[in-house]
Amino acid sequence: MSEHDSDAKYDVVSYTPYLQNIPLARRRVVQLVTDWGHPELAGDAALLTSELCTNALLHGCLRERLFRVETFLTEAVFRVAVTDPKGERVPEPRAATSGDQFGRGLLIVEALAARWAVDTLAVGKTVWAELTVPPRRPRKPE
Repeated sequence: MSEHDSDAKYDVVSYTPYLQNIPLARRRVVQLVTDWGHPELAGDAALLTSELCTNALLHGCLRERLFRVETFLTEAVFRVAVTDPKGERVPEPRAATSGDQFGRGLLIVEALAARWAVDTLAVGKTVWAELTVPPRRPRKPE
């Protein structure tokens, strides 16, 4: 994403590592993508946010250490990025069997996102996923 995109939007919120914060993060991301003019991305953005936050809570959070949700919008890309304090636990997609309760989150992320990756940090990691922003249709003259 270009830092020089004049219409770029950005938001960041940190949450305590409790399950009740996943729907709060999801609702915030949906509100942002809608307010930023792309309600057509709201459903996929909500699902990506839920999956990334759930993975952070299940596999990356430490008691009393916050996790962070960042959202970015440029002309071409909408990104959700979730940062947690456990850098040694890097997520990888895996095949879940029909009896597994967990293990499908990153498969959902792969199916929805145009791109996703993990960035390791000095402390922790950031897992991000991007949706492609549909091009704006030119307005028809009235």
